[in-house]
Amino acid sequence: MEDLLLGIDIGTSACKVAVFRQNGTVAAQSNAVYQVDCPHAGWAQQNPDEWWEAVCRAIRDLEQQGVNLARVVGIGVDGQSWSAIPLDADGKVLCPTPIWMDTRSAPQCAEMIERCGAEVLFASGGNPVQPMYTMPKVLWYQENLPDVYRAADKILQSNSFIVFRLTGVVSQDPSQGYGWSCYDMRRGVWDRELCRQAGIEPGLLPDIVPCHAPVGNVTAQAAALTGLRIGTPVVAGGLDAACGTLGAGVVQAGQTQEQGGQAGGMSLCMDTCRMDPALILGAHVVPDLWLLQGGTVGGGGAMNWFEREFGAEERALARKNGTNSFVELDRQAERIPAGSEGMVFLPYLAGERSPIWNAQAKGVFYGASFATGRTHFARAVMEGVAYSLRHNLEVAEKAGAKAGVLRAMGGAANSRLWTQIKADVTGKTIEVPSSDTTTALGAAILAGMGTGVYESFAQAVERTVQVRRVHMPNPENKSVYDARYAEYRSLYERLKPLMKGDSVQ
Repeated sequence: MEDLLLGIDIGTSACKVAVFRQNGTVAAQSNAVYQVDCPHAGWAQQNPDEWWEAVCRAIRDLEQQGVNLARVVGIGVDGQSWSAIPLDADGKVLCPTPIWMDTRSAPQCAEMIERCGAEVLFASGGNPVQPMYTMPKVLWYQENLPDVYRAADKILQSNSFIVFRLTGVVSQDPSQGYGWSCYDMRRGVWDRELCRQAGIEPGLLPDIVPCHAPVGNVTAQAAALTGLRIGTPVVAGGLDAACGTLGAGVVQAGQTQEQGGQAGGMSLCMDTCRMDPALILGAHVVPDLWLLQGGTVGGGGAMNWFEREFGAEERALARKNGTNSFVELDRQAERIPAGSEGMVFLPYLAGERSPIWNAQAKGVFYGASFATGRTHFARAVMEGVAYSLRHNLEVAEKAGAKAGVLRAMGGAANSRLWTQIKADVTGKTIEVPSSDTTTALGAAILAGMGTGVYESFAQAVERTVQVRRVHMPNPENKSVYDARYAEYRSLYERLKPLMKGDSVQ
């Protein structure tokens, strides 16, 4: 019987686990949900132990589906960015971790810049200091939870925490290093002196392990909780966006992944380390490659919000037609012409990341009239997210990193309309891979590389990634979208002075 690979994806609202055959097809998959706690303005935190409990439930469900977990020969884990999980010497989680949406550490960013200098921090980590990143969150612990900071032995990321629970080994992969300004992006090593200068004990930094390299093996304790075979190899894994980029087949310079998950954005593959302060630079999970990323808050989450608050009619239609509410929203929005007849949406529902980096940015609908219907708003949401994608791509091109064909991933890629809108707005051809589990697939490919299932990343992609749809830009819509995009850019600049006050993240 064929050996299997397991990919574990630690998302914002749920974990997804999937068992893959060596050709990339899914043998079985399962999800388990957990909550985001937002006790104060600007806070968004989770309990990592709840991730682990969800992973255990989901893997057990695979067994219930008839998967022989003994056939799994390698495990890869990907996870959301910019966690800061404090573990004591016994492996106990000391407090909830702020997640990628959390901006509480803005004062600590200012402290880092004062101590080290913005130019020095950028030259090392390749990114301006931001409150969402890991390093200022650790300083926040130091100042606000001193007992936690003193008791901490190591700070882990989301994927490395699950790897630790599986193997008992602490690690740090290169693709998650970008949350640390003391991670030398060019050389792929810790700058421990810069860490000390920022005021953080370098001993908190785990050893760096290549994303596809085995970290350890499933322990007896983990096997008892999950049903996995004792001794199954586990690789370091990586950032969810980077693993999704691999799972979409992006392994060469110029290839670009377009992300349509809870958050949106793009990851442009480069073989040189190009830094731009408006974008996010990270190491790819593939060695000797980097990803210039544009991460926007208003991705699929913007449409999830719209459906939740205004989609009662579509939910009723879905029950009647045996579909789902998002299919019905697509059908409704497709009746609205390109440009939403003057309606423009700024998708800044929880502030915004790249390229504007404004935690106080607000979501805005502009252009309503008596002729505007609810469906105009739905299409405007899709177009607004597409405008944010175009904005990031344009900034990347100015930095010298030009995107070619885009590879779509995430739930939004299931929408033919939305994907076509993105192609029309950006002027880029978009290919949609056949797998709707690209992120977990990327993690599984890493496991396959680490265990010798695949000889190279190129071979792995050739064997596992197939394109199911291609969306070519429609030139008839170009002039309309060019005009609306210019309006989108102008709206933010004009409204920016009004976007003040506490962040709603």
